[in-house]
Amino acid sequence: MTDWQSRAADKRSRIASSIPSEWNIPSTIPDDKATFDYPSTSGVLSAQELELTSLSATELVQKLSKGQVKSVDVTLAFCKRAAVAQALTNCVHEFFPELALKQAKALDEYFEKEGKVVGPLHGLPISLKDQLRVKGLETSMGYVSWLGKYDEEDSVLTALLRKAGAVFYVKTSVPQTLMVCETVNNIIGRTTNPRSKNWSCGGSSGGEGAMVGLRGGIIGVGTDIGGSIRIPSAFNFLYGIRPSHGRMPYGKMANSMEGQETVHSVVGPIAHSAQDLRLFLTSVLSEKPWEYDSKVVPLPWRTAEEDAAKAKLKSGLTVGFYNFDGNVLPHPPVLRGVDLVVESLKKNGHKVVPWAPYKHDSAVDLINKIYVADGCADVYKDINASGEPAIPNIKDLLNPDLPKANMNEAWDANLQKWNFQMDYLNKWREFEAEHGELDCIVAPISPTAAIRHNQFKYYGYASAINLLDFTSVVVPVTFADKNVDGKNESFKPVSDMDKTVQEEYDPEAYHGAPVAVQVIGRKLSEEKTLAIAEEVGRLLGNVNTP
Repeated sequence: MTDWQSRAADKRSRIASSIPSEWNIPSTIPDDKATFDYPSTSGVLSAQELELTSLSATELVQKLSKGQVKSVDVTLAFCKRAAVAQALTNCVHEFFPELALKQAKALDEYFEKEGKVVGPLHGLPISLKDQLRVKGLETSMGYVSWLGKYDEEDSVLTALLRKAGAVFYVKTSVPQTLMVCETVNNIIGRTTNPRSKNWSCGGSSGGEGAMVGLRGGIIGVGTDIGGSIRIPSAFNFLYGIRPSHGRMPYGKMANSMEGQETVHSVVGPIAHSAQDLRLFLTSVLSEKPWEYDSKVVPLPWRTAEEDAAKAKLKSGLTVGFYNFDGNVLPHPPVLRGVDLVVESLKKNGHKVVPWAPYKHDSAVDLINKIYVADGCADVYKDINASGEPAIPNIKDLLNPDLPKANMNEAWDANLQKWNFQMDYLNKWREFEAEHGELDCIVAPISPTAAIRHNQFKYYGYASAINLLDFTSVVVPVTFADKNVDGKNESFKPVSDMDKTVQEEYDPEAYHGAPVAVQVIGRKLSEEKTLAIAEEVGRLLGNVNTP
């Protein structure tokens, strides 16, 4: 073994040893069709623990706040289910049940003594992407060279979640660098989709997608600079929200390309329902994160905005939609998914009007240039520090041979972004002048359903929204069906990328893969956009069962 391989092997060994032997499942992993159901039949969890892990986060915090269940029992149940999820999908970077149970016990003792909860998340286990720092634990972010470094303090969000009563027990897997929408690194290998080992779980918050997808977690924390919350949500039939920059605290989290300020990475939750996303957001905002992170906008949760949106749901929304951004046509299951949402909204009295994506081709080109503005020096510095190779996925997006942008070029990219954002607002106002207030836009989040490994090529449906810094909520819609979603034989590509993506589609291979859309709102419109997304999910009847 080389040095980096030895370090990676040591990390894998430490992850394995952190799982109690009685929580291990048989070495023969069930066949592909049974994987998703296996936590319920593995024998690792008791009937009571299976019931606890089937509840929503909202239901659990209510029971915890009334003393109907103890945090120790809830935490133990999710620790066990997380261990099963790890065996099935390889989704863990750090697992620390002893610390979690100690924290849960302290919360139970506080409740017993004081007769009240410490905060809105009292006793609720929350899983963390391996980007949030937890004092005393490692944060590798998929870099071998980061192994062996232990965090000396919590990230701001970690600290505020802890203050709100959340219990931490696991940090989930990410791709090397975080910059790709699949989850693979040289430390633990590949994380797979709970519904099929042949499909990607998404990335870069892919470990969260797999963990929450199998209910080893009930709310997971992810980040998003080009789709990294929304793609794992979509590929695992989950809800996820990309808040606008400044709504949630990002301070003291680990990241690649720290200091890159043209397109911000943002942090947000992944969950089984819009209701649980709201629980997370309101709980964090109740801790006044703007007092801890200077980039957070001092904007509490606006119940009036949410109530106004709910009232508008009754009188009728005006919704824009598109199913083609002009660059890459989505696969047939995704096109059908958009149609299902549009028809459902129309049937329920909402006005749905086509939206013409404005210069999305230029936006995708610009954001891709921003990602590599330093000539990829930052990410390759951390890759090369251990001697490990770059994972194949990275080479499609981050080419180390690209030239660095100079200061004037970096400034110009900022100006181009700003102009694009303002031009888009002009288009929004033009639409409203003709059709009335535009409440949201419905669009694909990816051109594919949960994709086969090493095939994710086009980020534009997600990344254009990052460039705009709009709020975006993923809503699960349906599943690919080989009997309905036949290949488009009359397809004529508009670009080489379009041709590549379309040629990858195989109705048989994608049968059963999750399909989702994104509901897009203006910047800092989390209350309104989430309320609309929740209604879309209700109309679809897509409640995700355990």
